[in-house]
Amino acid sequence: MHQHSPIATRDPAPLLEQTLQEWGQDGDLWLFGYASLIWRPDFEFVERRLAMVHGWHRALKMWSRVNRGTPQCPGLVFGLLPGGSCRGMVFRIERAAALAMFPALWQREMVLGVYDPRWLACRTAQGPVRALAFTLPRNSPSHTGVLSEAQYRQIFQQARGIYGSTHDYAHTTYQELLRLGIQDRALGRLLQLAHPAQSARQDQPT
Repeated sequence: MHQHSPIATRDPAPLLEQTLQEWGQDGDLWLFGYASLIWRPDFEFVERRLAMVHGWHRALKMWSRVNRGTPQCPGLVFGLLPGGSCRGMVFRIERAAALAMFPALWQREMVLGVYDPRWLACRTAQGPVRALAFTLPRNSPSHTGVLSEAQYRQIFQQARGIYGSTHDYAHTTYQELLRLGIQDRALGRLLQLAHPAQSARQDQPT
């Protein structure tokens, strides 16, 4: 199905220490979610807001060989790639809870050290916040590069990992974005590839 190459991984521990130092640990933590963090945060938060990030965009262009696929049939998950803009959600986590939550967050997002943790400026209706986000470098071996419609269609039909299929993951994200009033037209077009006959009945926000 695809050309496979081993994924280069980094030790996530130094990245955790660096991220904690950059946070400063002297106030509450803000975390930017752009995909599954929105609909499955797995942590306690005291506030959440719709947010806009400029200079980055959500893209279904990150290989997943465990969670949403296998080494033999890789699936896809979202990454935050350079360029454009992204609407998502920021979560405010109290300082003490954030310190206790970091190991589990790192296990979820950084077990392979694939993402680059970054502190991004996020615009919200209540004012700007500085939030931690997990971004994907374009030169990462986990970045798919350009995929054809046929490749996306095949992945949606076949790729499944320990947490379910790529298609279900993408569809759940799309539906949650719609519920929040966020239109991701690029994702909507991709999902139509899995069910072309349903393209005319795609859900639209009200």
